[in-house]
Amino acid sequence: MLSPGQGYGGPVQPGPPGNGRHRGRHAGRAPERDREPGPEPAYGTVRPDPFDAFGADPYAPTDPFDVAAPYAAADPYVGPYAAADPYAGSYGAPPSAPPRPPGPPRPAGKAPGAAAGKKKPGAGRKPDLATEITASFVVFLVALPLCIGVAVASGTPPELGIISGVVGGLVVGMARGSTLQVSGPAAGLAALVAEAVLEHGLATLGVIVLASGVLQIGLGLIRLGRMFQAISIAVVQGMLAGIGLPLMFSQAYPMADAKAVGVPIENMLGIPGLIADTLADPQKLIAAALGIGTVVLSFLWKKMPAPVNKAPAALVAVAGGMAVAALPGVHINTLQVGNLLASVQIPGPSQFALLANGAVLTTVLTFTIIASAESLFTAAAVDRMHTGARTRYNSELVAQGVGNTICGFLGALPMTAVVARSSANVQAGAKTRISRTLHGLWLLAFAVLLPGVLALIPISVLAGVLVHSGWKLFAPAEFPKMWRQDRGEFAVMTLTTVVIVATALLEGVLVGLAAGILLAALRMSRTSVRTEVAGDTAKLVMAGNATFLRLPKLIDALEEVASAGMPRIRLDLTAVTHWDHACRSQVDEFVAQQRGTGEVRVELLRPNIPDAPAPPAAPPSPATERGDFTAAPGPTAEWFYLDPTPVEEYRTPMDPADPFGPADPTGRGGYRSSARMR
Repeated sequence: MLSPGQGYGGPVQPGPPGNGRHRGRHAGRAPERDREPGPEPAYGTVRPDPFDAFGADPYAPTDPFDVAAPYAAADPYVGPYAAADPYAGSYGAPPSAPPRPPGPPRPAGKAPGAAAGKKKPGAGRKPDLATEITASFVVFLVALPLCIGVAVASGTPPELGIISGVVGGLVVGMARGSTLQVSGPAAGLAALVAEAVLEHGLATLGVIVLASGVLQIGLGLIRLGRMFQAISIAVVQGMLAGIGLPLMFSQAYPMADAKAVGVPIENMLGIPGLIADTLADPQKLIAAALGIGTVVLSFLWKKMPAPVNKAPAALVAVAGGMAVAALPGVHINTLQVGNLLASVQIPGPSQFALLANGAVLTTVLTFTIIASAESLFTAAAVDRMHTGARTRYNSELVAQGVGNTICGFLGALPMTAVVARSSANVQAGAKTRISRTLHGLWLLAFAVLLPGVLALIPISVLAGVLVHSGWKLFAPAEFPKMWRQDRGEFAVMTLTTVVIVATALLEGVLVGLAAGILLAALRMSRTSVRTEVAGDTAKLVMAGNATFLRLPKLIDALEEVASAGMPRIRLDLTAVTHWDHACRSQVDEFVAQQRGTGEVRVELLRPNIPDAPAPPAAPPSPATERGDFTAAPGPTAEWFYLDPTPVEEYRTPMDPADPFGPADPTGRGGYRSSARMR
């Protein structure tokens, strides 16, 4: 234990009493700029503080950390008890660190400290193969009815939807773009596909999809995928809700072995009739009971005791539905899948020749834009559902292009990333690409090898799985939460949802993006304008961002100061951080008009904005034209121009012969401040 005032380098010589400005290990040493030249003092001695040449400062507040303070001992780093810290209260040489034990040899090619660097999100976690496999079954159960339903809604054979789902799993699923996002035929393209098939024929669909895939690959290679990251979270949540709500209502019909009416609005309005028809038919009532039971089971399954709840709820529901469907006297709809290989339609030369048709090229561009936007907007939404690796947007766009190119070559439906499957993948606990790749393998295996097993699965059970996924996407609790956080973003979120439900996915997202940009522009254009009359001067003071969105407010304020009838007008714009061309032109025109009357003197204080254009030159006054420079300034003179840029201080030594300032009469070795005037 060291005694107070003793360091490792020997006893410490006490310095003159200080005012507590310097403390710690180097207490008593002057700041670098105030020290006299010469060799550095050795550890174990204390130099006098040059600031204490005239004694302690009587106005300096007591420093509770100063060793001279009466309660300094309360600080464990100073005072008489500082010996507990080997470096505290001492100016002696610190003890040398103990030798570091030799570590294991570093692998060749690895830089020191490389292992301590930042890890990417999700890095360092080994995948749980059992969880990945169960998640792949959940995604398979969600994807299977979607593939069939989208194909039927598109006016194509159901097998083409399964082919696109297989490609989305086995090809895009193994790509590096995203980790948990699942691709397949999407409902957002169903209307476009139906229109293309009706106009150009089913044989031409393949070449249209193939050309769209090639364009997607090109967009990804020129790195246009990142532009889709600039999307408001309110738009993303509105998009998810806009997908989930129609999904619930559209799948309510298959839950009762009925056919959906059509667009989301019609499906919503047809629910009362659906309920009446279901209650009147015992078989439909059985199907509806299976679907509702699936939804309830999906919500409550996580509350089951372990290890029972480890099994996917969808898998349990499907098993129970198959058992009920096999009972005698039960006649409910089940899946029907034909021969996949017989459904493949490879485009021929005659189909490729149609690419010279302008209408076909327009369809190709439409498919490319909508498929790319839907996939990357979905990627932004899925990235917010988990904490794993983020999507590589350009790589994902290339992967989507490769998948569509293969789908087009096989004559199948176009594919995109699908929120319903992706959210089911995340909720099932998937962490890697294994689950989404395996789901494509299950689609292929069951459709080719076990079509009889698929024929036992009730459609109402699969519809119940989709209703649960739609509720998760809709997330009604997010709306009051957004209302409490930001009502402007709540309006954007609600508008996005409503437009998607009323029209389609792409239109809703575009409207939401436009609303978000408008909201941001309005908030960034907040301008404060104040007018007052003081003496013979009408004043206008403006602060904030002056853009064309605030031009009416600026015009009203300028008219107000002009109508005050004062001989002087002062426009103080020094607090304006940004003004665009519209506001600048309006101010310049107002100043020129007022000065042109010859009755008003205008003082203009312009904003201090770097690289701002120079103000327009004022017209010469009559006195200047006569050569009379002694006359008083005329009404067109700009009375003063204030540059509010702060002066830039620099320091010069008080004695040029000695840069350290020994000629300073105070003995402090200080510097003299001067200002460079602009």
